[in-house]
Amino acid sequence: MSIRLKITSEMQQIARELNITLPPLNDDLPLQNTGLDSLGFALLVARLEDELGRDPFTNSDEFMFPYTIGDLVSAYEKVPA
Repeated sequence: MSIRLKITSEMQQIARELNITLPPLNDDLPLQNTGLDSLGFALLVARLEDELGRDPFTNSDEFMFPYTIGDLVSAYEKVPA
């Protein structure tokens, strides 16, 4: 499964668990417009670290906080497994 598909699948799963309706997920969608709150994003990052063995939010001097879904995918793709 690609990183992009894993991220969007996890976002959809978390939205179902939190009873949130997500808009169509595409690379240009700002993360703040997904409908996920801070708990949703915390769950997403924790699950992605478990599933992918990656965490782009630590140990990176070049890291910039992602603004869009595409930025988030790119951040995960740049971190070695």
